[in-house]
Amino acid sequence: MDLKERLEQYTAQVEEVVTKYLPPETGYQKTVSEAMNYSVKAGGKRLRPLFMREVYRLFAGGPKEDSRGDSVRAGMEAILVEPFMAAVEMIHTFSLIHDDLPCMDNDRLRRGLPTTWVQYGYDMAVLAGDALALYAFETAARALGGSERPRAVAECMGLLAGKSGIGGMIGGQTVDVELSGKPIDPQRLDFIYRLKTGALLEVSMMIGAILGGADDSQVEAVEKMASLVGQAFQIQDDILDLTGTTEVLGKPVLSDEKNEKTTYVSLYGMEKAREAVRDLSAQAKELLWSLPGDHDFLEYLMDMLITREK
Repeated sequence: MDLKERLEQYTAQVEEVVTKYLPPETGYQKTVSEAMNYSVKAGGKRLRPLFMREVYRLFAGGPKEDSRGDSVRAGMEAILVEPFMAAVEMIHTFSLIHDDLPCMDNDRLRRGLPTTWVQYGYDMAVLAGDALALYAFETAARALGGSERPRAVAECMGLLAGKSGIGGMIGGQTVDVELSGKPIDPQRLDFIYRLKTGALLEVSMMIGAILGGADDSQVEAVEKMASLVGQAFQIQDDILDLTGTTEVLGKPVLSDEKNEKTTYVSLYGMEKAREAVRDLSAQAKELLWSLPGDHDFLEYLMDMLITREK
């Protein structure tokens, strides 16, 4: 199986995992569950849970194979990692729901579908985002039930909270919102990128490493690697906002320009931005090769950041 086929198979597996942990659409409050599930099921690359699982496999070993050569997940991976895979995607989705609100980016299209506030109303979109943020930790806590390593699970839950909150994603978003329409110096732009986009990628890979048995120095290397990947991902996003199309991206283009946002492209120009994506990705891959295990698929995921068109 080549790397592209593995990506398709693994993405489908991640989709199954994330869907499995979504809330039931029952009871008087079912509208908020429907809005939560609509938002998560709208799709996406599922990069964060993919990176989490693959980093876990670097340290814990890959999936075993049955007598027919078919991949089967180890039981411990399902118990420990899958709840966190679903949780991080829920947190990512809650951030997108709130990003799209009229008080933020005021976007009406996400992944080719009406955004959550357009589909369910402003009020229900706010509640759906809030609910996903909390349900993510309810989901992650399931890893405690069957785990023989509750301290590692608790550490990962703390990291997930920290990288999602004021010291991570929400902190970066705060600065981004406050400075919208205003000039941003390179230091603040770097801060926004590291926190707003990089933090969730960092915690995804760090959780994979910790649950896989990495030591402290290895977790630190993984965090640095993920930070570089996050910066490359965001700069590529800036590029696509100017060069992509709504049909391909599934969301409005020129959104940054519309909201008068300073981006890496507006500060340094298109060629410098493309060069930065290549350099950051190369640095991340150098760190990857310092880690144990089979790196081929993770390197392929990083390369996607450079070549992706959506």
